[in-house]
Amino acid sequence: MIFPMLSSNRLPFILNFKDPMNAFFRILIMAGCLVQVLVLQAHEGAIQGYVRDAATRLPMPQATVTLGEGTQKTYTLENGEFRFRNLPAGTYVLEVARLGYRKVQQEVTVREDESTVVTILLEETSIDLPAIDIQGQADRNLAVLSGLDIRLRPVRSSQDVLRMVPGLFIAQHAGGGKAEQIFLRGFDIDHGTDIRLSVDGMPVNMVSHAHGQGYADLHFVIPEVIDRVEFEKGPYAARQGNMATAGFVDFQTKNGLESNLVKLEAGQYNSFRTLAMFNLLDGTQGQYAYVAAEHRFTDGYFESPQGFNRTNVFAKYHGQLHENTLLSASLSTFTSKWTASGQIPERAVQEGLITRFGALDSTEGGETSRQNLNLQLFTTLANGATVRNQLFLGLYAFELYSNFTFFLEDSVNGDQIRQKESRQLLTYQGAYTQEDQIGHIRFRTEAGIYLRQDAVRDNELSHTVNRRTTLEHLALGTIHETNAALYVDEIITLSPRVTVNAGLRYDQFHFEYTDDLAATFQRQAVTQGVFSPKLNLHLTANSRLRFFVNSGIGFHSNDTRTILAARTREILPRALGVDVGLVAKPVRSILMQAALWGLDMEQEFVYVGDAGIVEPGGETRRAGADLSVRAQLTPWLYADADVNYTLPRTKGVPAEEAYIPLAPLFSSVGGLTLQLGNGLQGSLRYRYLGDRPANEDYSLTAAGYFLADLVLGYSMGPVTVQFSVENLLDAEWKEAQFDTESRLRNETSPISEIHYTPGTPRFAQVQVGWQF
Repeated sequence: MIFPMLSSNRLPFILNFKDPMNAFFRILIMAGCLVQVLVLQAHEGAIQGYVRDAATRLPMPQATVTLGEGTQKTYTLENGEFRFRNLPAGTYVLEVARLGYRKVQQEVTVREDESTVVTILLEETSIDLPAIDIQGQADRNLAVLSGLDIRLRPVRSSQDVLRMVPGLFIAQHAGGGKAEQIFLRGFDIDHGTDIRLSVDGMPVNMVSHAHGQGYADLHFVIPEVIDRVEFEKGPYAARQGNMATAGFVDFQTKNGLESNLVKLEAGQYNSFRTLAMFNLLDGTQGQYAYVAAEHRFTDGYFESPQGFNRTNVFAKYHGQLHENTLLSASLSTFTSKWTASGQIPERAVQEGLITRFGALDSTEGGETSRQNLNLQLFTTLANGATVRNQLFLGLYAFELYSNFTFFLEDSVNGDQIRQKESRQLLTYQGAYTQEDQIGHIRFRTEAGIYLRQDAVRDNELSHTVNRRTTLEHLALGTIHETNAALYVDEIITLSPRVTVNAGLRYDQFHFEYTDDLAATFQRQAVTQGVFSPKLNLHLTANSRLRFFVNSGIGFHSNDTRTILAARTREILPRALGVDVGLVAKPVRSILMQAALWGLDMEQEFVYVGDAGIVEPGGETRRAGADLSVRAQLTPWLYADADVNYTLPRTKGVPAEEAYIPLAPLFSSVGGLTLQLGNGLQGSLRYRYLGDRPANEDYSLTAAGYFLADLVLGYSMGPVTVQFSVENLLDAEWKEAQFDTESRLRNETSPISEIHYTPGTPRFAQVQVGWQF
């Protein structure tokens, strides 16, 4: 066995999916009982502080605040607030640090039965890896890595930010307007089935989507408004529910702008982009507001021009309603339309029917739109506890035309299909968080609620010709899907070195489907729930070494049509994961994280949106090793590398037929980043994805690739000029690959082989930005 820790005879309390009332629950209940006795503790002095950006006066969340000689440590909240309670009268030294800001020390005097209020301003500075503290929060192992990466790497799209998750690869196979195919930890996640994506807490994944379960289109995110990225790999966070099996990624947008920005980009293949970001409120009396808009166009590198158009508009307000209440409100709209060349069979290129950049059906493509209204209210109560409330309303439309099999089913008209839907999405999230202390033991208790309602009209799969003629409706219906959840998450800091994180989540789903093609009105419905326990342990050996053991059960929901068509109880297949690893600074200028991990996935049934059928997914086991290294070679030169190995297999079948199609086996990304004080900056990066099986018996191979990208930029006061080249070596590579059975117009019988979308050839573009 590759990962012996997952052996059922060693950890039966973890591997037993049938008995969730196990050690996880007992530890959680004990932790809750301990918190209840805190009311008996006498109150002494306290420090209440606020950390803000020195330039903008914006609150600084996730800053590290250390009291004295590291005996107590906490982290600032969304409003930049932190507190230390039950302090004997005396003088203390506070140390405040945040990645990319100069560390500050401030002396504070505490008097008995009084709360001393302080405000600390942080000034932005260059990255100093030797000064970074690895003693992070128990629920944010990769926080330092993500903070480093987003500040150092040039970002041109939200997909570039998504690639910052170590080991995550993406592939586009429909002209740039379709959501990317995602690969992580031995999963072909398709478009989002096993990774939970969100933006400011807004859900990105679409359940029971016309194209595929968990469809996650991030193209509505303007990359320049992204402030930070929070992510974790594995099903270990209680606040993350459906889809968070391989992990989760949460994009956080900026609360305000330092300056206005106008940017122009132009590149090969008739590509251009415009961006404008303007302050509406500059922080006077704690009120911030800005608007950002972008438009992108390209014909692409295919012989059939894409005519790709995308427009994004995003507006956000962030401000104090009064001393203890903070409101964030955002409104955005997104539209996109394009023509795609689609996936092509290898034989069509080899026989000279088309080139690598040609098309067999040049009418593929689609259009999509999304509007978002997001309201977040953050309140600090008199007892120091916090309450978060979030309400989100989304409107979404999707229409996609594809042709994967050409003339396999219809030798006259071809096999083009239309997938279409119109969706209303409403969510509410609420959380109550309280921090307390018994002696030197600190408790952080979070209890939350989550409600989500998806109302999907005209969820359609149809057989079409040239986008214009509908030959047959293969599936058409109305979906109502509701997810209600409760969770509790307890972080117990037993000492500055030992932290335990125990959590429990319960999700209940209600699925309804009305088949609009049925002769008579039929509404089918089913309800089911699932418990998801978590237990994580973190041990800090010293300021340079921290160990962690994470374990937990996650799940993803199946498509509503799968549940009702298959008549199965395997509605919410669960994933059991264990990570054992460390975060270390072997020398002051090198930061690394390493982990051995394993994940078991229950049997599931999958709705294939491209065919309108249900297929069994099988029970799987994945095990692997991750290594991430960040190094500061000089004050102005940085290096990074991520190396990931995975052994994914299907359980219960002969070994020679147990390969998981398209699951990554070995991958690596890395590069060098240059940041000189004279305004010169740049990066040289690589991406490597190894060969992997394209089918269950590995008789077909999805070919790997190695790519290099270059970015050079120079700032002259308010003006920045940047030159970038993707695929610097002009490698000939296949971006998306599938084992597909198809038939061409001139063929008498079908052939099963690799179908692929060619990857980007060398692509150069220039960008000019002006800040004012």
